[in-house]
Amino acid sequence: MDHSHNDDHEDAIDLAGSPFAVLESDPGLFTELLHKLGVQGLEVTEVYDIAPWAIGHLHPRGLIFCYQCPEETPAEEDDFYDAPDPDAEAVWYAHQLTDDACASQALLNVVLNCHDVELGPNLSTFLVDTRKMSPEMKGLSITNSTLIRDAHNSLARPADVRGSYHAAAAKAEKHAKQKASQAATNKRKPGKSAKRKKQQKTNDKQDSYHFIGYVPCGGKVWELDGLRFSGPLDVGDVTVETTWMDVVRPVLKTRMQNYLSKTENATDSIRYNLLAIVDDKFCKLSDDMEMLKRERAAIERRLRERHSENWRSQVDQSVLQVATDSFTTSVHPSTNGSTFSKEFASQKMEKELAILDMAARSLASSWNTCVQSAMSVKINIEEEVDKGKTAHTDNVNRTFDYEPFFRQFVTSMDEEGMLEPIVYPSKAKKAKR
Repeated sequence: MDHSHNDDHEDAIDLAGSPFAVLESDPGLFTELLHKLGVQGLEVTEVYDIAPWAIGHLHPRGLIFCYQCPEETPAEEDDFYDAPDPDAEAVWYAHQLTDDACASQALLNVVLNCHDVELGPNLSTFLVDTRKMSPEMKGLSITNSTLIRDAHNSLARPADVRGSYHAAAAKAEKHAKQKASQAATNKRKPGKSAKRKKQQKTNDKQDSYHFIGYVPCGGKVWELDGLRFSGPLDVGDVTVETTWMDVVRPVLKTRMQNYLSKTENATDSIRYNLLAIVDDKFCKLSDDMEMLKRERAAIERRLRERHSENWRSQVDQSVLQVATDSFTTSVHPSTNGSTFSKEFASQKMEKELAILDMAARSLASSWNTCVQSAMSVKINIEEEVDKGKTAHTDNVNRTFDYEPFFRQFVTSMDEEGMLEPIVYPSKAKKAKR
């Protein structure tokens, strides 16, 4: 679901490289897109309310707001912001120079402004190469990036990919015809082409969608709209007393109310959703499980030192029976595994030092608490695994090309003579008579 440029931009902007296909505003799709781009440690989740109780615990790195565009385009709404903000020089921001690239555009505008994020080698190189470019050149770099375009199109439906090539060819043909017609009209009757073009623009109205990013950077909150050619919009300052979500919340409320008011008389109500870019929950839970394994081993060492092999009699027997299974998941063995956090080693050392200083009378209860915590973490890990499997299945179903199957199925029905009674039922009835 992406925004389509109006006819005024078609004359000034042309596609470079292969076109981008339309993408759905789905959190699982955006998470997979992050992984295909090489980003680690982040995921995308859908937010159903912007109240503190609904979003505060997520600690989002950035937000992506998708909405159905009314008759006006974002570019037309931006007539008042014609001067670039000098405070935005440190913000990585790219103009959108190709149709249907809003999803990747908004995602990159947000992620490339997040600190302490593992971008991967390819995207890190892309960030270094484009950091000092102008917004127009950054947008052109996105358009010409094979990595970004292939990752984007790999998550689109095959019909949408074919549709993007057809739209590009149709636009090129239409543009050539318009130029030829305009040249011929200008020779005969100057001044008529502008009126005809305006009428054409009115007749070409269609529903379209657009993605806008919000991210904190440099002590401010920025609205990053790829179609705002004046650059990032300063939403407000982040102070000691406020979080960046406190700053962006009234802006989002105002934007939602504006779009609702513009479409209150429409047959279909306005549709929009809000996606939050957050730390990958599975990575955090996995590190929690690995830390609990180390904690359990350290406590058991101290219990053995004090009680030898009779230490098991000191702990809760019901907890002891499920101890082994509590530290094993569908993706984690009972032994120590790999970790994600760069601070894991230092945190492990602090935990082991605390256990060494722990009073002997507290060891048994600490062991019970450790195993019970592992039970809870295991349940949450399995939920994340199931969520990932569901998102992957949805992406496979979305990107699988069913057209060859249906084409062969219909062809086989025709060869067997089963298609004609369905297409021409009246002939079949006459044949029976």
